[in-house]
Amino acid sequence: MTYNRRLFLKSAGVAAAGTLAFSLSSCGGSKEKSSESTDSTSLSSTGASGAPSIPDFGLQLYSVRDIIAADPKGVLKQIAGLGYKKIESYAGDKGFLWGMKPKEFKAYMDELGMTIVSTHADTTKDLEKAAAEASEAGISYLLQPYIGPQKTLDEWKKRADEFNKRGEICQKAGIKFGYHNHDYSFKEQDGKLPQEILLDNTDKSLVHYELDLMWIVAAGKDPVAHLKKYAGRYDLCHIKDLVSKPEPHSVDLGTGEIDFASLLKVGSDSGITQFIVEQEEYPGSVITSIGNDAEYMKKLVFKEA
Repeated sequence: MTYNRRLFLKSAGVAAAGTLAFSLSSCGGSKEKSSESTDSTSLSSTGASGAPSIPDFGLQLYSVRDIIAADPKGVLKQIAGLGYKKIESYAGDKGFLWGMKPKEFKAYMDELGMTIVSTHADTTKDLEKAAAEASEAGISYLLQPYIGPQKTLDEWKKRADEFNKRGEICQKAGIKFGYHNHDYSFKEQDGKLPQEILLDNTDKSLVHYELDLMWIVAAGKDPVAHLKKYAGRYDLCHIKDLVSKPEPHSVDLGTGEIDFASLLKVGSDSGITQFIVEQEEYPGSVITSIGNDAEYMKKLVFKEA
């Protein structure tokens, strides 16, 4: 059993995680569905006593994709009421500012006592405009959420070159450009990891990274080894729990197979400063699940691996 499995995966059934090939749209999402029961025993994040290690955790708004468009301000107010201090947006039908002007969005965040740290958006088009709007709204990171698997390693290198150019554009606008991974960039291709090709061929002053912790585990890779190897390259992470049986799916934090108390300690030590909760599927209502996630984060205390 590898170090990765022993430390982070609580169910013996996930030993085959490297073979998982599930894929969800956008930030990796799918339509809501009921979570099947699991035989996994939840490993508590509160084994140690003390103040929560991440008091200012955020939420990726893709988690509330099915309800936010109808009432953006109302849903954002509910999110704030659950205890989330930050949000990460995404470009829905109304754009990543949800129909509001940049200054209006920022003012509403201030009113709620929250910060919009980052947003996912299609950075392949109208990047200058998106960067300007993001900067005006007080957003720090503009992130490309998906590029899809590339056919060759040379194509991955071309994507890295493009990332450097986008990083220059965002830097001129006063914000940071970055990339959010899925499982495919952690699947070996001609003996190489595409994610490492991106990291090795991008300027760290121009291109920043957001590590989706569920996707790296689902790909069967060791998040600890990767974070230590690339310490300082990941500014943000997605905190998203996983159950691998009867089929892989996202679940409420603390009910899946990832030991976040240890993993997030490593992430913090490796330079991650933005901790963003994301959930893609729900056993019940969306608000109930993100409420459960918030309660989990309020009690999470780092522990040594």
